[in-house]
Amino acid sequence: MTEINTLTQFLTTAQTQFQIYDLGRKVQHIDMMTFSKIESLESPYPFPIQGHAQFAIVFWNQEKQPYIWFVKLALDEQGLLLPSARSQFIQMILEALGRDPTQHLSEQQQQALANNPFSFKPTQEKLAVFNALVRKQLNLPASSQYETAVQYLSGQIAKENWQDVGLQGIADICIRYNQLNHENYLMSGLETAALEVKIALCQCLENISISEKLADRLLTQFYSADNEYQLYFFRALSSHFASSSEAFISLSQQNKLSDSALITIAARNWSLLRDDELRTIFLEALAHQSQHFFNQVFADIVAIPSLRHKVLAELRNPDRSNQLSQAIGGLFKATS
Repeated sequence: MTEINTLTQFLTTAQTQFQIYDLGRKVQHIDMMTFSKIESLESPYPFPIQGHAQFAIVFWNQEKQPYIWFVKLALDEQGLLLPSARSQFIQMILEALGRDPTQHLSEQQQQALANNPFSFKPTQEKLAVFNALVRKQLNLPASSQYETAVQYLSGQIAKENWQDVGLQGIADICIRYNQLNHENYLMSGLETAALEVKIALCQCLENISISEKLADRLLTQFYSADNEYQLYFFRALSSHFASSSEAFISLSQQNKLSDSALITIAARNWSLLRDDELRTIFLEALAHQSQHFFNQVFADIVAIPSLRHKVLAELRNPDRSNQLSQAIGGLFKATS
């Protein structure tokens, strides 16, 4: 048998079709060319989180039997997959299959592989969005919760009966927001639904590229929300740079860049940090947190390939404040 060194090789040799989805910072599809470059160590993992790549592999065999693996693999300092971790994972798969990648996986083997050291459990919100996205991309019907969610968001079910609405149904609508009347359902829900449903909508929308219309409605909700709920609407704006920037500046001007807000920006709204002015505001606010917190968040954002060079350049910025200079000095002490 030809030596198998990558997951792509394994899945191809096993005569399967497959798709890859990132489940680290957001739920998003990773195209085959990008994943191939990641596996061949030509490109860093684009969305690292806490030093790892967290992704789902959805694959199906010739009998159309679908399987899902949630995989968590360590990355090196450059954001590249650690070959040893990937090789160990592939070795575990091959051993479960008796060295024959074309062998049909039994339910017992599936269970064994699902509980391996390289697996992880997505949050309930991410799992709902992931399921909705996979169903849509594979042209499968929405979940059984979809109809109830439509009825609630369109006003056919009373506002106070929000507990009848399932998170999976909300995710189904969010993923399909550019089809039929789905955007209108979301616009209506963000205006009239119970707060619990609005929060669920935000948790799903943070994974999706939203329209100008939705961004305007979310921004309105952001401004009118109580302080403890504002960040949900801020996160939901993460794909819309202009509205997300406006919300960020509002938080800054009102001295609301708390530790929770800073974590939200690093984890969901990190695209803001590509802007020089916004990145400076963020880092200055971060420098007022504890040294340990500063080090953790700085390490998290510098690992994102699209931010790495810009964030590292801040280490040499002569115009930074004394507070930020001290925080960076503490960072160097911790890593030396």
